Amino acid sequence: MRPIYLILLLLSFSLPSFSQQTGSVRGSVKTSDGTPAEYVNVSIEGLTKGAVADRDGNFQINNLQPGQYTIVASFISLETRKQTVEVKAGEVTKVDFVLSENAQELEEVVISGRINLNREEAYISKIPLKKLENPQSYSSVSSEILKQQAVTNYDDAFRNVPGVFRTWESTGRNGDGASYFALRGLEGQPALVNGLPGITNGNLDPANIEEIQVMKGPSATLFGANATAYASYGGIINAVTKKPYFSTGGEIGYNVGSFGLSRFTADVNTPLSQHDKVALRINAAHHSEGSFQDAGFKKSFFIAPTLAYEVNDRLKFLIVTEILEEERAVAPVFFHTDRAGELTFKTVDELNLDNELSFTSNDLSIKTPRTNLQAQMHYKLSDQWTSQTVISRATANSDGYYTYIWEDVVGDNNFGQYFTYVKESRVATDFQQNFNGDFNIGGLRNRLLIGLDYFSQEAVNNGLGYVFIRNVTPQGDVNFIDPYSETGEEPPPVYLSRASIDNLLASTEPANSRVMNSTYGAYISDVVNLTPALTVLAGVRLDYFDSKGEKSNSEDDFDQFALSPKFGVVYQPVLDKVSLFANYQNAFKNSAPREVTDLNGIKAVKSFEPEQANQWEVGVKTNLLRERLFATASYYDIKVSNRIVGVAGNPLDYTQGGEVESKGYELEVTANLFSGLSLIGGYSHNETSNVAGVADDFYTGPGQVPGGQGPQDQVNFWATYTLTSGSLRNAGIGFGGNYASAYRVVDNRATGTFDLPSYTVLNASVFYNPGKFRFAVNVNNLLNTEYYIGYWSVNPQKPRNAVVSLAYKF
Repeated sequence: MRPIYLILLLLSFSLPSFSQQTGSVRGSVKTSDGTPAEYVNVSIEGLTKGAVADRDGNFQINNLQPGQYTIVASFISLETRKQTVEVKAGEVTKVDFVLSENAQELEEVVISGRINLNREEAYISKIPLKKLENPQSYSSVSSEILKQQAVTNYDDAFRNVPGVFRTWESTGRNGDGASYFALRGLEGQPALVNGLPGITNGNLDPANIEEIQVMKGPSATLFGANATAYASYGGIINAVTKKPYFSTGGEIGYNVGSFGLSRFTADVNTPLSQHDKVALRINAAHHSEGSFQDAGFKKSFFIAPTLAYEVNDRLKFLIVTEILEEERAVAPVFFHTDRAGELTFKTVDELNLDNELSFTSNDLSIKTPRTNLQAQMHYKLSDQWTSQTVISRATANSDGYYTYIWEDVVGDNNFGQYFTYVKESRVATDFQQNFNGDFNIGGLRNRLLIGLDYFSQEAVNNGLGYVFIRNVTPQGDVNFIDPYSETGEEPPPVYLSRASIDNLLASTEPANSRVMNSTYGAYISDVVNLTPALTVLAGVRLDYFDSKGEKSNSEDDFDQFALSPKFGVVYQPVLDKVSLFANYQNAFKNSAPREVTDLNGIKAVKSFEPEQANQWEVGVKTNLLRERLFATASYYDIKVSNRIVGVAGNPLDYTQGGEVESKGYELEVTANLFSGLSLIGGYSHNETSNVAGVADDFYTGPGQVPGGQGPQDQVNFWATYTLTSGSLRNAGIGFGGNYASAYRVVDNRATGTFDLPSYTVLNASVFYNPGKFRFAVNVNNLLNTEYYIGYWSVNPQKPRNAVVSLAYKF
């Protein structure tokens, strides 16, 4: 990529300097109360050129021939504004618009109309870039989609994202208790909030979500190895929170539904000063829900106050606080293999699992509270440079019972159930300083990012060990014979109560672990417009990882250095309409030393290099029909190398050399074809397998799937139609669903293979939005399909269920 970049740079100097022959129009759109007006269309009368106002109400139209133009600001159901300007060669003409509507009125129109599909997005590349300008693929799910689908669970939002599949739900266990997802065939967990580390051991609440973004492919150049050890090479999940605005407004909502669902939400925004631009927005949710199985529940309370203070046009502050208190009884993950012997059951039908059994009780719960605090300062240094200083502090705790079910003895119908008491707390601190520049050098536009990043994390684990409780069959029969007992006698029954489980756990030794590590990172990225149609991106990150390991043991300290480059090219054969893109992206994970024993019985500590993932991708993005149809199609190939694997013939030794390849293609379409109709859809195909590893090893055998890769083929679709006139104006329907092909959760020469069957799940909605009210009825899994997810496991999913939603806006 480096020679290609240099050639393009040299060729650019032989091309005419378009910036000197053309001019630009730049400006802002605000409402009558001074609030930035996002999504407003700004066009040039008589031409196809135009732009859409971003989150700050700003817009820019480039590459205009000198002359007089009429600039038009318009939006559905709003009065059109026009201004005439004179554009001069090599200059930027300033023009601003003020709409007669206030922020609340504009927000209502945005929700009922279409949203901007090609707005500038700052989180993905940490540089404000439109989707057509960005050489990276990414998907987003807006809060409006979450409302349309009555999504009350953060995980359910990802049914709208091609190439993402949930492999198991949150367990709450220490270290990695959040939900697992397959992203482009590689495992991952939610990692970021507003582009900063946001650790969690449990569920996330969608009440404060403005948008969920999935950045496709390895993304360490800008985000490092992230806050979790399971940040995916296939992509990173970023939650964008709701921000305050400078007028009074809000929404109160209530959801009631199947399996005891009862959810109250509140979104209240108010300015705090008549003279200064200070605003407070509070989002809150109280959630209570049962289970479709014989036991299981979730209760949570979430509150998120956010404060915005715009000191002046140059200096802005934003403070985001999220607090979640949650308690759940979690159904165990049903592992139907011991990962060594031949599978007893090789199909779902043979396993004959009773999906209504939870294998737990509501007395055995786990609490997973978390907090997330972010403070941001934005300062405009000059017309070309801005500074962003951010600090975040996140905590995540696990306190309660965790259980799993495991095949102990191959060939029988008994599965051992084990319990532990989890007690862990994690604290993560992140500090970032970013400088963004937008300037010309030699007639070439540069958008430059320079950043510094410091991250530290401490994990304290005081949990207990695991104990055998009982054997269960997939049909619910129980016995208490420990398969590893020397006597073979059946002990007295153990009941699924706190007292019984605590009595057995009392014999285990509690952990006393305190692990600390930190990362120092520096990165630089530049987007250069070689011509108006040709853009290149180049970036690199330097990362130094310093682990203190166990605080009481200085011998396990280690440090590592990692380099993460990124390159991209975008060519727009039709400006602002069609872009062809290609990228190379990298990510890495730090590898801790391990104690090994050679065949002579000699022990030693072996160090390893960081694990690496490298992706190349090509694709096309289109923005057609006057911002009403946006599509992305891409092909990618990701190779993961330097994986730590066992040494053949010695289970007590490790080496590096494991490789995994993930390749596939994705198609995503978002459209607002005409007033009242909106739709999203996508298709993904992925093939993931071990390229190099240890033959017959359950995890790394060459030619096998590594596990947790998700189905090869997935389809998602959702459409809504709202009547825009007549007596039923603002009434409408929604319909969509998901298809997943058969999913190989176990693949090994010794054990055999196990596939979860393919499925199609359909969902529907009927809604009515008269004025400030919203009424909706959503039915999920309309056909009552029996289906499963898994990660070397079989996890039954919800049957048909309904949600009734009520909301009032003010």
